Amino acid sequence: MQAALELIGDDLKQVEEQFRKDLESEVPLIRKVGEYVLASGGKRIRPAMLLLAARLCNYQGTQAIPLASVVEFIHTATLLHDDVVDSATLRRGLASANTLWGNEASVLIGDFLFSKSFSLMVAAGSLDILRVMSRATTVIAEGEVLQLLYTGEVGLTEEQYVEVVRAKTAVLLSAACQSGAILGNAPPEQEQALADFGMELGIAFQLMDDILDYTASEAEFGKSIGHDLEEGKLTLPLIHALRGCSEADREAVAAIIEKDELSPEDFRLVSGLVSTHGGIDYTVAKARCCVDACHEHLSCFPAGICKDALLELAEYVVTRNR
Repeated sequence: MQAALELIGDDLKQVEEQFRKDLESEVPLIRKVGEYVLASGGKRIRPAMLLLAARLCNYQGTQAIPLASVVEFIHTATLLHDDVVDSATLRRGLASANTLWGNEASVLIGDFLFSKSFSLMVAAGSLDILRVMSRATTVIAEGEVLQLLYTGEVGLTEEQYVEVVRAKTAVLLSAACQSGAILGNAPPEQEQALADFGMELGIAFQLMDDILDYTASEAEFGKSIGHDLEEGKLTLPLIHALRGCSEADREAVAAIIEKDELSPEDFRLVSGLVSTHGGIDYTVAKARCCVDACHEHLSCFPAGICKDALLELAEYVVTRNR
């Protein structure tokens, strides 16, 4: 992450300023909630990827920073909606917006951010980027519904889970990279390579989040440990463990998932199964494969500091908090 920050640190500061400018509204609560979520932290990986991809493709114009802000607008909107759907109380170690202002305000302000994102993209003047981002937001919504349908499904397969990850998480990272390529007028093969790079990186990012839900403290993770399990959401460490455990253990997990509240004993039982059956190591290996694919996708670009920064960003994803 350090190489990326050294290269685009000033640009990211301008993205933060642009985000605050774009939050302008005659309704004070919109700015208040938006700035609260913005100030709560986050690594700004999605804006960073757009900025680095644009630089990699030799973009020299002025639209990268506004569009990077748009990507963060879209991401923030999904966070607001996710926390309502998940009944989350923590986000990045702080009280979630829905905890402070209620579900109604969180949903409506998330709607505002989505709507404002599209007006900002129109102002940027690129129909290709508008096409890429509008497709991404549609896929994200589909991923949310798909995850809802899979909730509590102990027989969820790895392929089905990765399908959700691609839609919910990875598609926006892919769109950010592809948008940078479009800004730089990259040839089709390089545009596709950056889109594929972002998709693989997004999958790796989510897989590492899956691991942290079992291995990190709440202070490190910034979210409630075990919350996905309590919500009936199976992630890859547990999906892998369930393939190797006994029928009795599978029934025990199914019973735990059906509970409204997860006890410490329940979490220890599931965590023990994940550990015994190698769920963490398996998930790390899958994330590592995604990062290896990231290297392959960028092989069509010449060596340079922008390429190195993107690849180091990919490496950061599989080493953070581990």
